[in-house]
Amino acid sequence: MNEPQLSTLKENRSHGTKSFPFAAYKTVPSAKGMLVKHHWHDEIEIICFSGGDFRLEINMEPFCIRSECLYFINPGELHSILTEKSGSPAEAAIVFSPQMLSFYSYDTAQTQLIHPLCSGKIRFPRCLTPEHPAFFQVRQSFLDMMQLSAQQDADIPAMQLSAQQDAGIPAMQLSVKSSLLRILALLSAHRLLIPSEKNDNKRVEEIKTAITYIRENYREKIYVRDLASLLNLNEQYFSRFFKKAIGRSPMAYINEYRIRQSMQLLKETDLSVMEICMDCGFNNLGNFLRQFRKYTGTTPLKYKKSE
Repeated sequence: MNEPQLSTLKENRSHGTKSFPFAAYKTVPSAKGMLVKHHWHDEIEIICFSGGDFRLEINMEPFCIRSECLYFINPGELHSILTEKSGSPAEAAIVFSPQMLSFYSYDTAQTQLIHPLCSGKIRFPRCLTPEHPAFFQVRQSFLDMMQLSAQQDADIPAMQLSAQQDAGIPAMQLSVKSSLLRILALLSAHRLLIPSEKNDNKRVEEIKTAITYIRENYREKIYVRDLASLLNLNEQYFSRFFKKAIGRSPMAYINEYRIRQSMQLLKETDLSVMEICMDCGFNNLGNFLRQFRKYTGTTPLKYKKSE
């Protein structure tokens, strides 16, 4: 979470494992600027801010964070986090698939809460603040999961689990599930779960369409007019619209994504710098080197040696 945060589009990272899709993250802002770039995922995310100066954006709607609060990101929502002041406290987040809460028995909780949540018929509220009577109980369940995750990470430093550690995994996972169910119960008891409505936010879907196209075609030459025609917009209007939504021009965004891919190739392959340059859509080595230094502060070779 503390490496340079470049654009990730729809997240292709795995949150937890296939059998237990849950992950906890804690990010400490190192300076003013973008902390988490625009992205979306199919899981639910709960973010806990303890204060600071943050700008959270969800589906292009800004939320200024100045005091303690909890925010909920529902599946498919485009979001980002910007630190507006250096020295802000850490923000913590958990990401999970609601499917992990399902029961085989179809009791009332399953049929009226869990199944509608999994199928997208109901969703979490946007935020909770300390003024709400459910806040501190929800926050405590959140903190319990952060602590469980931290303990689990500390208990598994080696390549193989000991028998004792292995036996502790079901207990940890059950505790996480119980905390998530506790949050769901609290939100339901306080009538905070919201019936989902058809997403008519055309602007958000257009941005997601554009950045998905970039992700799928970054190896090829991409012109701004290609992206504009994708949305049936003229080139100038699209450029202004994209920059207003994402905070930078389409070409700057494309270059960031290409650099992200090149960083992965430098870490994971033995390809030469020229091969990576060409594979990531840079047809000019000099331009690739300039862009790489711009976004990472170093050269490809020095970055590879540092990994």
